[in-house]
Amino acid sequence: MTGKRYVAVIDIGKTNAKLALVDRRAWREIAVRTIPNRVLPGPPYPHSDIEGIWRFLCGALRELNSQHPVGAISITTHGASAVLLDGDGELALPMLDYEHDGPDQLARDYDAVRPPFSETGSPRLASGLNLGAQIFWQSRSFPREFAKARSIVTFPQYWAYRLTGIATTEMTSLGCHTDLWNPWDGSFSSMVEKQGWSNLIAPVRKAGDVLGTIKPEIARATGLSADVSVLCGIHDSNASLYPHLLTRAAPFSVVSSGTWVICMAIGGEAIAPDPARDTLVNVNAFGNPVPSARFMGGREFDRLMQGGPAKASAAEVARVLDEGIMHLPAIENRSGPFQGKDARWNGNVAALSPGERCAAISFYLAMMTAECLSLTGAKGPVIVEGPFAKNRFFFEMLSVATGRSAIASGASATGTSVGAAMLAARAVSRATDSILEVDCGPHGAMGRYADRWRNLV
Repeated sequence: MTGKRYVAVIDIGKTNAKLALVDRRAWREIAVRTIPNRVLPGPPYPHSDIEGIWRFLCGALRELNSQHPVGAISITTHGASAVLLDGDGELALPMLDYEHDGPDQLARDYDAVRPPFSETGSPRLASGLNLGAQIFWQSRSFPREFAKARSIVTFPQYWAYRLTGIATTEMTSLGCHTDLWNPWDGSFSSMVEKQGWSNLIAPVRKAGDVLGTIKPEIARATGLSADVSVLCGIHDSNASLYPHLLTRAAPFSVVSSGTWVICMAIGGEAIAPDPARDTLVNVNAFGNPVPSARFMGGREFDRLMQGGPAKASAAEVARVLDEGIMHLPAIENRSGPFQGKDARWNGNVAALSPGERCAAISFYLAMMTAECLSLTGAKGPVIVEGPFAKNRFFFEMLSVATGRSAIASGASATGTSVGAAMLAARAVSRATDSILEVDCGPHGAMGRYADRWRNLV
């Protein structure tokens, strides 16, 4: 794809959907359009507003292409989602919101058929966070509609299908706690065949494969050139990881922050993943297993901050450290390393200023991230992608808590769009720029704070 300078990236997270235009000469976003990712209440159940997102994407493509000619389209989305297509290529059923608890109604039946953790590296998760549980529930709760399904495509590949008409799946989404994939063999899990889904799941392609060019009607609707190529697409946290796989030597770890904070270790210590602590095995863009752990850090930050400003003075930080004011896990306790624990504050929180609250919450998120990293056997520097890359309080505590340098990537607002755009390149000469690097240094007050947090947890 030489000569195609601008890559449009469809980037759909759990909270927001966006279209980013990435300049391949600098590997930076030069324009972004964003809308909230709405969940429609139903019927038949809470589901993604697929058509609303599609209208937004077509309008944003038209607008951005008028400013800079788009040469290629890449795609990245959140995991735990797939689309069931009927014989006409339409939705056989709406795409389930993975936070809906419908699949829990058949939890006992599903537990009897799902593969063991040793086969898939996929822990048993609540609601629809195991994609296999979603499909199982849909097949039994809506048998008439499910019988119309002729193809199952993972979420990034659904948008590739809308653009090209070619139905596929891809390993990073299939290997994302779905119960559908064996990351060590690089093949479907035993459940896929036993449940009769082998002929339904679309063919597996690589994330960077060019599926084809956009359909003529897409070119007419958006003003894009008819020869714009479409890449297969990638799971979002793996999009954050991808640039570093190309340019860094192991060991290192990557923290992809957003609604979810995903910690991925490359070249770390051998560990036995603990499914009870939301430790799992992801699959990277090259098809290799990646020890991972996660928690809903972005969601927790929004709930705890309650719209307050994300800044604090040196005096406010000092008070939080000196008085041991800390938040303990977990707000979102159906996932993460401290499942089932009830969140609480420690210390005198009655008169917290907004800045003190920000510092304490940033430290909490850093400690949770450090805990996740320890569960993956991470070694070497920690690279942070996404919104948390701009939070210095988070960084300083993370470096102290892990005893390693912490590096903030400066590639983009989310870290995922540039990684997805890099799928359009056969080689990348350098890692994305960093905007902040913190060495662990002497522990001092932060070290004592981290030790006390761990003791209280």
